[in-house]
Amino acid sequence: MTPETTAPLLLVEDDALLASTLYDVLSLASYRVDALEDGDAAFTRLASPEHGYVLVLLDLNLPGRGGLEILDAMRRHDRDTPVLILTARGAIEDRVKGLDLGADDYLAKPFALDELEARVRALLRRRQHDDGTQLHVGALHFDTLTQRFTLDDVTLELPPREQRLLAYLMRHAGEPVEKAHLLEQVFAEETLGDNAIEVYIHRLRRRLSGSSLALRTVRGLGYLLESDA
Repeated sequence: MTPETTAPLLLVEDDALLASTLYDVLSLASYRVDALEDGDAAFTRLASPEHGYVLVLLDLNLPGRGGLEILDAMRRHDRDTPVLILTARGAIEDRVKGLDLGADDYLAKPFALDELEARVRALLRRRQHDDGTQLHVGALHFDTLTQRFTLDDVTLELPPREQRLLAYLMRHAGEPVEKAHLLEQVFAEETLGDNAIEVYIHRLRRRLSGSSLALRTVRGLGYLLESDA
């Protein structure tokens, strides 16, 4: 999905300087962007299933209706459009609520603009290739309804933590994901030891060995799942 062929992205952010910066960055990347700074306006704009946006960047602290209320209402009729929530650093409870309500990813402010662009690209790729219930990375498939993984058409049995970790990495295939981000996104409600992520990554690598899938460590950036096929 190239930027020139997409419908608009919706940016909902009440900080005028940040909104202007994000608008300029995304526009320079050839995305069409509509920008709103008021929660009530965003609620109305997204109230119809035919809102026409391919991705929503949603701040949670807005005048009028808050971002969580907007997201909750949107997900009642639209489970497919990716939503990237923008939160204050340290607002873990809001991030967890947002993910539970159906947000696809989050960025904590302040964030690098390059990272924002990477996450937008990843979410749009996922929207293009997934039907909402099926994730595919090469020969690895995951049915989000049955929670069933298959690798080369053979069922891949995983314990719950590895299952959640692999599903998240599949949603971010081709994009390095930091260890800290995995801890916050996948294991936010659990207390894990310092090397727990490394242990689970090692186990997943063993399970994927011999296939076309590779789970790589990108120095300084995190873990990257990709297919060599």
